[in-house]
Amino acid sequence: MTYKDQVTGGRAPRWRQVSRRGRQAGGIAVAVAGAGLMATLTGCGPLSVAATGTPHGGHSATTGGHQTTSSTSSSSSTSSSTSSSGRGAYSFTTLDNPADPTFNQLLGFSNEGIIAGYFGSGAIGHPNKGYVLVRTRAGFRIMNENFPGSTQTQVTGLNDVGVTVGFWSTQNTQSMSNNNFGFYWLDGRFHSVNFPTGDNASPPVNQLLGVNDSDIAVGFYTNGQRSNRGYEFNIRTHQFSRVSVPGAPSGTNGPSLTAAAINNSGDVAGFYNKTSSQVDGFLKLRSGRFITLAYPGASMTQATGVNDFQEVVGTYTVGTGNSAVTHGFTWTPERGFKSVDDPQGVGATTVNGVNDHGDLVGFYTDSAGNTDGFAAVPAGQTPLPGLIGTTTPKPTATPTTTMPTSTPASTMPTATPTSTMPTTSPTGTGPANPQPSGGAPTFSGHNS
Repeated sequence: MTYKDQVTGGRAPRWRQVSRRGRQAGGIAVAVAGAGLMATLTGCGPLSVAATGTPHGGHSATTGGHQTTSSTSSSSSTSSSTSSSGRGAYSFTTLDNPADPTFNQLLGFSNEGIIAGYFGSGAIGHPNKGYVLVRTRAGFRIMNENFPGSTQTQVTGLNDVGVTVGFWSTQNTQSMSNNNFGFYWLDGRFHSVNFPTGDNASPPVNQLLGVNDSDIAVGFYTNGQRSNRGYEFNIRTHQFSRVSVPGAPSGTNGPSLTAAAINNSGDVAGFYNKTSSQVDGFLKLRSGRFITLAYPGASMTQATGVNDFQEVVGTYTVGTGNSAVTHGFTWTPERGFKSVDDPQGVGATTVNGVNDHGDLVGFYTDSAGNTDGFAAVPAGQTPLPGLIGTTTPKPTATPTTTMPTSTPASTMPTATPTSTMPTTSPTGTGPANPQPSGGAPTFSGHNS
């Protein structure tokens, strides 16, 4: 098996010059320590979704019985509100790219205040288009980021050293069954990344969802049996290694699993099919310990982001069919789960990323049926600003293809269960205090 590195020249946003603090560098790629991408590249192909529904992620926000206040800025499709309850409080800001105010998903949040996301539902004629939001003194500036020559792009993660990750597609079909290819952006160039295997789905699906400051990215590919296979990819050495459930069957009999986020300690968050009908989240520690995350009473839990303090965020679903509702969550080993909802999307909120400040990003469905991106900070902090403008970097070079000097290494975990993103179902050791586990992202309607 060989790794093909398609390098496409191009200028990407100069965050260090634009950012309010001067950025220093990842879930697409600027999404700090393990902000995962739980969106699916709708119109681009299946994101990492475990045989059951689309994830919404969540940091500990509060739902039900909250007090909310809101204000709206008509010039930038931005609104802010505060949600509080006995379980915690966040100040939420809606950030919708005016290029399509009906569909936005925010997927990663760096420590320097840079946010990764995309707009466009992925339906035919409404392709996913990637962008990053760079915080300046005046507000968030929109900087478009799309793989050169692509029809659809989702920026799903980023780190604090200038790398973004995501996936792209050459298609935007009516069936929304599109090819997906992973990518990372580094030093002004886009690089296409696909796990080296002969067992691909048709069309192929490969996505990078998160990246840490050591330039270790995580993601998944879908095999010929339509199961997801999680992996890590070292951007510096071009080496791959699998992320799997310890003790689970190998090969085509293994559970579907999505690796969605990675922090600077090498801990991976994601979700997997624990059984044919149950999807749980997981946190796989660098030590090899695998912690299954299942929100109490939930029918599905997906973990989509993790920071350097092992705070995991994601989404969980309660109920089934038309009665199903989705909430975001945060989880830590010390306090367990907390439910989070944007007050404008209670029961329809997904938390997808978290940075080391405890700030959250994600998306929710509003009363008009639109999908809105949000960013949230813990209550008591200054609310986040709105949007101020758009910048589109233009590619300047022709793509080239290079072959690695050696075959990528693929290693299986050997220690106690631990895990990273979507769709499989391992068993593992639960956290000391918390109850069961969960969560990760999806790509339809969103290219993740």
